[in-house]
Amino acid sequence: MGMRDKKRNQKRVLARRTAAPRSGEGKDFLPLEGGPGKRIRKQLQLPEEPENTATVVYIGHIPHGFYEDQMQGFFKQFGDIKRLRIARNRKTGKSKHYGFIEFESPAVAKIVADEMNNYLLFEHTLRVTLVPPEKVHPKLWKGVRRGFIPIDRVAIERKRHNKDKSTEEHKKMVEGIVKRDEKRRKRIKAAGIDYECPALIGSIQPSAKKIKFDEN
Repeated sequence: MGMRDKKRNQKRVLARRTAAPRSGEGKDFLPLEGGPGKRIRKQLQLPEEPENTATVVYIGHIPHGFYEDQMQGFFKQFGDIKRLRIARNRKTGKSKHYGFIEFESPAVAKIVADEMNNYLLFEHTLRVTLVPPEKVHPKLWKGVRRGFIPIDRVAIERKRHNKDKSTEEHKKMVEGIVKRDEKRRKRIKAAGIDYECPALIGSIQPSAKKIKFDEN
């Protein structure tokens, strides 16, 4: 092949590359502006996410010792905190290891939910999620301003035990004591132990005397 043939072949290749596509070719390529490509892009646009209005954040797996004061000091670095509550046992006052924080700004609540979820704190992995406004319980923040006041069960039981008993209540109490003492005596005897249990003092109460008043 001579130099003329090589130049002739090169011109043919260049002519094919610069020539317009034939019918049926190039359908996979769409123009950048206008035309059907623009309509397809509009159809493929994803729907816009709804605006975030949630300000309440749920926090789960709260470690022991990380209570209201510690949470207030830790999460205030993200933004202003409006209210905070840790779920506690009504009888003992112990933490149930989950709680809620309400921020002033929805944007701050969104950042906290995104950044603090799965955060390792004192060997506990926090679970942090946003709570939509429609799912916030109306009694969630009831009494949060005065703090948690545990019920003093000891004082309640002391008051119940020391209250004045009526005759019927006292009689019922003594009957219970006598029954338990008889069962104890039987168990001691069945065990082969020779022991004389002392008698209960006050187990027999004299009946109340009826006082008659003269009609005159």
